[in-house]
Amino acid sequence: MSLIIKEVSSNKEWKDFIRFPEKLYKDNPYYVPSLEFDVKDTLSPKSNPAYDFCEAKMYLAYRDGECVGRVAAIVNNLANEQWNHKEVRFGWFDFIDDKEVSAALVAKVEEFGREKGMEDIVGPLGFTDFDPEGMLVEGYDRMSTMALIYNHPYYVEHIEALGFAKDVDWIEIRIELPEKLPEKFIRVAEFIQKRSKVHIQPVTKKMIKKEHYGEKLFALINECYKKLYDFTVLPEKMIRKYMDFYLGLLPLKYVSCVENEKGELVAFGVVMPSLAKVLQKTRGKLFPFGWIHLAKALYFKYDDTLEMLLVGVHPNYRDSGINSLVFTDLFDRAVRDGFRHAETNAILETNVKNIAQWTLFPHEIKKRRRSYKKKLEA
Repeated sequence: MSLIIKEVSSNKEWKDFIRFPEKLYKDNPYYVPSLEFDVKDTLSPKSNPAYDFCEAKMYLAYRDGECVGRVAAIVNNLANEQWNHKEVRFGWFDFIDDKEVSAALVAKVEEFGREKGMEDIVGPLGFTDFDPEGMLVEGYDRMSTMALIYNHPYYVEHIEALGFAKDVDWIEIRIELPEKLPEKFIRVAEFIQKRSKVHIQPVTKKMIKKEHYGEKLFALINECYKKLYDFTVLPEKMIRKYMDFYLGLLPLKYVSCVENEKGELVAFGVVMPSLAKVLQKTRGKLFPFGWIHLAKALYFKYDDTLEMLLVGVHPNYRDSGINSLVFTDLFDRAVRDGFRHAETNAILETNVKNIAQWTLFPHEIKKRRRSYKKKLEA
């Protein structure tokens, strides 16, 4: 039973790469498939502008003609320049419970990294921070979300056996939404609105298409997140790609923006109805009928849970309490629509202020995920 590692090149191999998790997690009730078209779009050099500043190869592991693992090797030159390091990333890393398989896949990433002059290997990470990242280390018995990685518990044993150590951890928090926001919370938001001379600015499709509001939003995302772990400041083409995907998909009533008296965007919150159960039902496919279930979940028949995709406050307005204005706007609307819970995206465990803001509500730490790192041997 010889093991073969192949660089992805043929159409069949691309299908094997994209669909391998469906086989690996077929009977797992907590795994949530990704949108298949989005994975294809992200991995393709023809459609992903990240290849303008990234170099990447995809590898598959086969045993007796059967796919038993996959991994992407990525060098993000923009991030390496920004953070002054030389790292090769591994992402889309999945494998059966066989240490020969996981070791062989990582060896290919290391080989690619050495060819490119890299000094460290780190992951799981994608091309940018908008791709799935972080290996799940706690919370295997909790439903995954659309945007984040699910993996078997044995992954941790495999990666640590290969000499990797923790680089950073992220946590995910599940929040219970009250039927009505506390009056004190609302009063504080009103006070901050007057004191800081800011206001909620509803977002419309016209503003996105004709007034470049999407560009303003992503420019603020860059400003808010640029000092977070390995964040890649997004160039214009990447902003356009993410703007078209997220702002084209999401109901805009769940995008909350705060402007100052000059009309400058200073804070934002982006949430969406959970698609986890729909993606499990459709297995991540839009056709022939998956798009109908997706549209219903986004616009008509909501799950009881919101996914908190992005929240940010301009550095000049941090500690001003403006985040409470965003929460009041989003959560009041969400409660009226019947949502009872919200789940955060992955939050760096060192981002104490971000974590602290969720303690205003009944909550629990639901999951923990980790980025691993080690030196590349010559």
